[in-house]
Formats: sequence, C-alpha cells, structure tokens
Amino acid sequence: MMSIGVLCSGELGLDTLARITKDYRVRFVLTDSNSMGIINFAEQNRIPFFMGNPRKGKGYSFLKEFNVDVIASINYLFLIEKDIIGHANKLAFNIHGSLLPKYRGRTPHVWAIINGEEKTGITAHQIDIGCDTGKIIQQIEIPIEADDTGAIMLKKYSKEYYPLIKKVLDNLSANQLNLKPQNELEASYFGKRIPADGEINWNWTKEDIRNWVRAQAYPYPGAFTFCNEQKIIIDKVSFFQIGIEKEQKNGEIIQITPIPIVKTCNGAISLDTIRTKNYTLTVGNILRNENRK
Repeated sequence: MMSIGVLCSGELGLDTLARITKDYRVRFVLTDSNSMGIINFAEQNRIPFFMGNPRKGKGYSFLKEFNVDVIASINYLFLIEKDIIGHANKLAFNIHGSLLPKYRGRTPHVWAIINGEEKTGITAHQIDIGCDTGKIIQQIEIPIEADDTGAIMLKKYSKEYYPLIKKVLDNLSANQLNLKPQNELEASYFGKRIPADGEINWNWTKEDIRNWVRAQAYPYPGAFTFCNEQKIIIDKVSFFQIGIEKEQKNGEIIQITPIPIVKTCNGAISLDTIRTKNYTLTVGNILRNENRK
C-alpha cells in the first residue's frame, strides 16, 4: 500500500484526510494549530502529527523519520520549503482551488466570485518552492452559479478533492503521470484576505457589489458597511427595479419597507439578508466607509 504524508487545514482538509485514510497508509499529518478537527482526528486514529508553522526546519525535524512515497497538501495554510518537498520518494503535490495558472494564492474561490467568474476549478500540481507554480498534473472545472457563495463553492470542492487525489495516486502507481508546465503569461495571483477587507464601496456597480457580498456571505466574515457609526454586515443583496434620481448619492437608502433599498452607480440593490442585529436604517441615510471611528 502506498504510504502518504498529508499536509492539511480546515474542514476541507479534514474531510479529505478522513477519506484518504480509508484507502492509504497515512504516516503523518502536518496541520495548523487552529484546525482542531484535524488534530482530534489524528489523535483518535493514532496518526503522528505536527501542528504549527513548519518553516525553518520545524516541520522537517518532525517528519524526517517517516518514509513516505507521497506528500499530499490539501488546503494547507503554509508554503512548503525544500526540505519537506524533497522528502517524498515519488511525488509531492498540492490541490489548489483554481484552474492554475490563474488565481494563484489564497482563497482563490472567493476572488473568482468577486471578479464575476462563471467557472473555476481545482488543480493537482507538483509542489515547488514557488506559490502554486509547480507543474500541472490534473484539473477539474467547476461552474460558479449566479447565487453561489464562497461557502457553497467549498462544498462543491469537497466533492471533487478526493476523487482528484485518487486519480493522481492511481496514475502515479501506473507510472502514467503527465506533468505540464504552467504558462506564466496566463498567471494571476491574489493575496490573503482578512475580515477587514470586506468593506463595500458604494461607488461600485450593482453587479460588483452583489459579487462582493455573496463571495463573503455567512459563514465567512461577511461584506460590511457603516451607517451612523454602526458596522452592518450584509449576507445577501439582489438587483431591484426602482426609479433613481440623479441627486441621490451612491450608498443612499432610498426605500426602507418592506426591505432596505440602496442606490449604486448604475441602479439599486435590496439588502435581502443583514447579519447584524438591532441595526437602524432610515430613508436618506448614506452607507459609507468614513462613518467608521
């Protein structure tokens, strides 16, 4: 049976790790200190694990005693250094949540929704010292539907991650891997997002605002705005047909019942789902950034 070391984080990492252990011998796990589900799973299944930042030799000092054919990285938070990459006897590969070389970097599915993409996917690629730059092994295309949120896209990913991993490992066993260099001319990179990045710019188009909101909807931290110095988190908006007056400002609330309606630069949107409790909005309020203290 092929022996594997798994590097993983989060719920997606846990789900995939659990499926891998049913078919392969997992010799060790590397994860981050916040992924308690993975830590508990490793403890319950007596899999040696390392938690924390593996860089500067810390991860390698732990795993160097384990002989593995393959190292598989799944939703792992950390970049992997040469010592760990070179430890696999046959292959070190990663599953990345985009159709590489587009959307290298963090939370690519969120960025794809923000940018109005109609499709994304997952890529199995060889790990090198760059950020998602290694040779492509296999890809699966996944559509982004009009109402898909970041969380919905992760659910779609979770159905495809293990089948892709299984295909890579089967092809490796059959000596049928086909590695394809990435086209750097088509490459794009998007960085890490933090909750403070979710602020809505009401000068954007209604289409851009809608994509911004759904990409970060619950259970993600959420898109937000400010009104009367109160932070308001919004989880869903829709386009709304209503007459717009040229003197109305972008971000102005132009109707409040039965649901708040806000003017944008090219039309109006309804605030369908507001996560914040006990908020106060009135007609004429202007949603904007500078209300924040």
